[in-house]
Amino acid sequence: MPKERRASEVLPANLISGPHYRVQDRVAADGYMLRFTVNSDYGTFPVTGEYGLRKLIKEIQAIAALKKMSRGEAFAEGVKGKAQETLEFGANLVADPGSTMASVPKGVAKLFDNIATGFQKPREPRRDSVGQQLLNVSDAKRKIAYDLGVDVYSSNRVLQNELESLSKAQALGSLGVSAAIPYGGGTVVGISRMSQTAGEVNRLLRDESPSALRNLNERKLQAMGVDRSLTERFLNHTQLSPRHKTVIVASLEKFSRARGREAFINFALRAEDEDSANFMQNTAEILAAYQQTVSPIQEIVVPGILLARAANGTVLIPFPLDYGVWSVRAERVVKNTLAGHQTGSRGPAKFELWVTGTVSPLARRQLEAQGIKVVERVDRRVGMMD
Repeated sequence: MPKERRASEVLPANLISGPHYRVQDRVAADGYMLRFTVNSDYGTFPVTGEYGLRKLIKEIQAIAALKKMSRGEAFAEGVKGKAQETLEFGANLVADPGSTMASVPKGVAKLFDNIATGFQKPREPRRDSVGQQLLNVSDAKRKIAYDLGVDVYSSNRVLQNELESLSKAQALGSLGVSAAIPYGGGTVVGISRMSQTAGEVNRLLRDESPSALRNLNERKLQAMGVDRSLTERFLNHTQLSPRHKTVIVASLEKFSRARGREAFINFALRAEDEDSANFMQNTAEILAAYQQTVSPIQEIVVPGILLARAANGTVLIPFPLDYGVWSVRAERVVKNTLAGHQTGSRGPAKFELWVTGTVSPLARRQLEAQGIKVVERVDRRVGMMD
């Protein structure tokens, strides 16, 4: 199994370097995912997977745009005379996922819930209340992130600091939306390969607060028949950000007649860090893409890895990986996965492995010998959210 590869071997030239960044040539490989190191004008970032790399590159370009904005005259005027208010506001600004370091996936929902309780009792409206300032900054931050095409819940601390600075200037000062995003309201960092579902979810992330997203996702899961206790565990999962949860729920909603959507929610609870949370989100996006472009999903089962039975008789294995190699572990997983799932209502099942990257020649031969068709680079047809 290769332990190291070169960036020039695994990435298109346009991803290796660009304005403000360069990917280091040495890339670690573990048989599933690639681990990159990116040197940038704003620090060195380790990142897992091509999905994570594309997301990071967009964030680096957004950081550059935000820094340029913060050096402009409009920004300086927007915060002029507001220093004391900002200090007072900062003392009361406690970890709102939409405004401070809620970017970090763990604890996002819990931290926001602690704040949200402060807004449940009706209050006499006050123009400059700290509560209203908090909401204004949160709203401004989500809209700026949307216009820049980046994840407002990202764990990138440099991006979060820049987003926070500009959103405070907009919410607390006289800096308007047009001054904050001086690019005609369009996305500064172009969103490529975006599906209809991704577009819908991005607008939700822009328009809805974390508590509103939670309520929306809860209603949708209840409508799917997901057990209330399981719904709570999913919504409270600290390694899944509001963005992860919203993408997963929106994807599951696409196959309304499928059995086993609870099984996917249970599967998503396995996320232990941001990388595995991204894996869960990407898996859901692959399933939704298959539903919309190939055949309706009828059932989801998780005998070990996740499988989906489709109306066309195919058993789909969605697996967001960068570069898969054949190993003793892979052989064992394949054998256990196939056991008990080789026949369906239409006779012998057809297996398809959908991967976002590629597999080695040996892995392809071994998988095809087991009756599994390999479909590579499905990220190009899925339109995943970077």
